[in-house]
Amino acid sequence: MNLQQLRYLRETALRGLNLTLAAQALHTSQPGLSKAIRELEDELGVQIFVRQGKRLTAITDEGREVLAIAERMLTEAENLRSVGSEMRGAEAGVLRLAATHTQARYVLPPAVVRLREAYPGVRLQLRQGNPAQIVAMLRAGEVDLGVATELLGRVDELDSQVLFSWHHCVIAPAGHPLHGGQPVGLAELARYPLVTYDAQFAGRSGIDAAFTAAGLTPDIVLEAADADVIKAYSALGLGVGILTEMAIRPGGEDGLLRVERAPADLFPVNTTRVAYRRGRTLRRYEQAFVGWLAR
Repeated sequence: MNLQQLRYLRETALRGLNLTLAAQALHTSQPGLSKAIRELEDELGVQIFVRQGKRLTAITDEGREVLAIAERMLTEAENLRSVGSEMRGAEAGVLRLAATHTQARYVLPPAVVRLREAYPGVRLQLRQGNPAQIVAMLRAGEVDLGVATELLGRVDELDSQVLFSWHHCVIAPAGHPLHGGQPVGLAELARYPLVTYDAQFAGRSGIDAAFTAAGLTPDIVLEAADADVIKAYSALGLGVGILTEMAIRPGGEDGLLRVERAPADLFPVNTTRVAYRRGRTLRRYEQAFVGWLAR
């Protein structure tokens, strides 16, 4: 048994038992991958996968136990490498980070600047995606850290920690009726077309839940993954914008102003988290980076 066989095993499971995709991801041949898995099964005396001809069709109960142990062993092997690097005083490496657009655009920049100043030998690889894509990248070992609001705290294979909490705010062009008069509630908002996030992003589920609890059906005319897109279309007069408070300057921008009469608790509070594979020991510069992200 060796770590390479365990990596083959994990990648095959991650790729939905598709040997072709697993072999491509591992930069090896499909016959070589199949042979390595067979040899591991023979050594352990356990059938890990159910086969139909040359195809893998399912994971056996025993195979799930083997996969869980293999994941722990691979994580500990990575931890050993990290510890060795720390003991040598190494402050160089690659930080592979995945984040949603909102986090990448409005949260990460100050921490990235501090990382470059404190650890000039560390290179950053930044990938963007929706929360489900970020979870998949973490599970596959394609990234070291993931930052998002949705989903990260509800995945068994991941450890996560809270970075900060935030609210949505309401924006509209200067001169819009929402900027004057009485406090703005959900009923008043529901009278206008709205522009906000796609269902997978930035606490959209909380927005929907608030309107549903109030017995209201909002007229959402545009959904986007990008706060900048929400601002652009709101500025064009397409609809009133609902977006994260971190995405709009206090004094407004591009003819848009925050609707100050809309209370902060109009929608539920949201929590941004950072996540990484369960059991993984963070390197010194990763720990520092997470600390700089926290508020």
